[in-house]
Amino acid sequence: MGYQNGTSEQYLGKTINEHANREDVVIATKFLPRTEEEIKNNVTGQQHIHNLVNKSLDNLQMDYIDLYIYHMWDYNTPIYDILEGLNEVIEEGKVRYIGISNCFAWQLAKANAIAEMNDFNKFVSIQGHYNLIFREEEREMIPLCKTDNIALTPYSALASGRLSRLPGEVSKRLKKDFYAKLKYQNTESLDLEIIKRVHEISQNYGVSMTEVSLAWLLKKVTSPVVGATKMHHVDGAVNAVDLILSDDDMNYLEEPYIAHDLVGVMADNKVSANDNEKVWQKYTKNNI
Repeated sequence: MGYQNGTSEQYLGKTINEHANREDVVIATKFLPRTEEEIKNNVTGQQHIHNLVNKSLDNLQMDYIDLYIYHMWDYNTPIYDILEGLNEVIEEGKVRYIGISNCFAWQLAKANAIAEMNDFNKFVSIQGHYNLIFREEEREMIPLCKTDNIALTPYSALASGRLSRLPGEVSKRLKKDFYAKLKYQNTESLDLEIIKRVHEISQNYGVSMTEVSLAWLLKKVTSPVVGATKMHHVDGAVNAVDLILSDDDMNYLEEPYIAHDLVGVMADNKVSANDNEKVWQKYTKNNI
């Protein structure tokens, strides 16, 4: 819903409705926290979710959403209200499952504990920041998800292109993606050895760096979020499914990793509603 003010949902819905059977695809979309204006106008968390679900369904021109994702933790709205609102739209048949994104492990554990106590639906997936050069999710989030059978669907699978090409090779996104620069430019020297090893293994197998990076990730998670702006990006993602890395390959890729500071949305925890909007605007500007 937040991407391009909902037009991404409109394009997706139009494409699916014209070229596919709805039951053959899984549709996921997100909703943002309450805005400062909504808080001032006493729009509850429950009302906020109903409003946004209806807007997304209208954009998609569909009757239901398979996976509805809470985009970032809202410190200004009780999690009970969010869970109750989500449970209501599930009971109405507008949503089948719920996920969450950009949160800490303790928040996901707390939310699902509250859901269980109140007989609400739980979050079944987490969309966090995770790739070969940013593996902080391995400290707490991934062990929690393995224990509780929560699906891992990470974003930034290729670190905004950094894991698909050697340093020095340029692309439009590398030049213009300001937000990605904020996330990765401070650790370029630390990440260089890993990127070199991705290239080395890609040469050994005769495949692209994209395929190696995604093949590593596919051994770790349920389903990564992979973006594509050209057909060969799609080919790389599809081919990665058939590339099986050995344990030695996995260890070789992982060995140089050094702990990273949190970046992006997760670096600014416990923000106000107004700050949430600013973070999102900074994220989407020039990138989506």
